[in-house]
Amino acid sequence: MLVEYIKFIFSSEKKLITSIRNLTGIMPRNISVYKLALSHISAARQLPNGKILTNERLEFLGDAILGAVIAEHLFRRFPYRDEGFLTEMRSKIVSRENLKTMAIKMGLDKLIIKDTHPGSYKSMFGDAYEALIGAIYMDKGYSVAKKFILERMVNLYIDLNELENTEKNYKSRLLNWAQRHKHSVAFESSDDPANSRLIKVTLLVNDQQVAAASDFSKKKAEQLAAETYCKLTGI
Repeated sequence: MLVEYIKFIFSSEKKLITSIRNLTGIMPRNISVYKLALSHISAARQLPNGKILTNERLEFLGDAILGAVIAEHLFRRFPYRDEGFLTEMRSKIVSRENLKTMAIKMGLDKLIIKDTHPGSYKSMFGDAYEALIGAIYMDKGYSVAKKFILERMVNLYIDLNELENTEKNYKSRLLNWAQRHKHSVAFESSDDPANSRLIKVTLLVNDQQVAAASDFSKKKAEQLAAETYCKLTGI
């Protein structure tokens, strides 16, 4: 702890270190990994060797750690519920919408390094939240990352009883509705003319265009388009 404090005193990243410590309750040992976690693909930096530096690898790692911690927590919290229930609850907790809400409540959104394109804001908060978990794991190990998830996420922001009665997978909701009412649903993807890095997805219901959304991931863009239509129609 003394070594970390000395590093803090002489660091050029005092402001970021303080922000990370206040947000997570953790004194960073390797601030560069946290800085990378906050670097969204929309503001990617290209290295001389051609590689692009973003938080996507840390997001991948954080996603796996978050899923494992939440799975164990639910397994212990609901000893008599079946696998289907546990899977659905985990999906709700780690959904982009839920992670986005928590990221904003925590103030993580204010630290993200991003561009100013509106289309890039849709999933970046949830992505950064997972990347932050990945950074904590790389810097401090699994036990510290687990403690952060349980104490700074589950205990503060998640009401399991309320979440049990909430449906947040809008694409599944849309497809279930379409199946019940015998409607056809299709998602068409293309490059977004406003930003070549984004993927634009158009939602068609009964061959009619009803919603569209853009994101860096086709899967996320489909969820956003489905969410728009579900909220618009009250599905």
